[in-house]
Amino acid sequence: MILLGLTGSIGMGKSTTTAMFADLGAVVWNADDAVHRLYAPGGAAVGPVGDAFPGVVVDGAVDRTRLAEALGKDDTAFRRLEAIVHPLVAQGRAADLEASRTAGVKLAVLDIPLLFETGGNRAVDAVVVVTADPAIQAERVLARPGMTRERFDAILARQMPDAEKRARADFVIDTGRGLEAARAEVEAIVAAVLDPSWISPRRDAASLSR
Repeated sequence: MILLGLTGSIGMGKSTTTAMFADLGAVVWNADDAVHRLYAPGGAAVGPVGDAFPGVVVDGAVDRTRLAEALGKDDTAFRRLEAIVHPLVAQGRAADLEASRTAGVKLAVLDIPLLFETGGNRAVDAVVVVTADPAIQAERVLARPGMTRERFDAILARQMPDAEKRARADFVIDTGRGLEAARAEVEAIVAAVLDPSWISPRRDAASLSR
């Protein structure tokens, strides 16, 4: 099974792009969805996050608004949260991917916003970076309900700059040029990596993912 790590800064079009991969038969694993499950009632992160950040658990689930407020009060809070959540996410991802391998899936796409920041790029066969012009990115993000320029800038500050992501990518998809252009790029990537002659540019990861 080929593993593609897909990443990109906020507002670059990752959700739209992963849907295109899914349309072509890829299994998509989404890191944000995994975190939502961990924060939901009965989720494995509810207890430890509640212990680390008193008051953020409401009705048996992590209240993301309260958690965001707690994170804003402490410069070290994000690191403490990541130390709790990232290992749990990794365990769930490993189980999901093993199930996909058993089912005979040929291509899995891991949608991980902080792929490089968390070292996830070391466990995939190739990295796909989704990008767009900064003006398009800002327009998309600031149109979201409740989003402010301050929040947008704070999110960007925690993410690797787009230019650096593109420089480290094996494939780049520019969603700013329209849906059809992006779809054509996705189709080309899928055709390339599923070609029996394709060799992963990240050979160490390739030996782990098959």
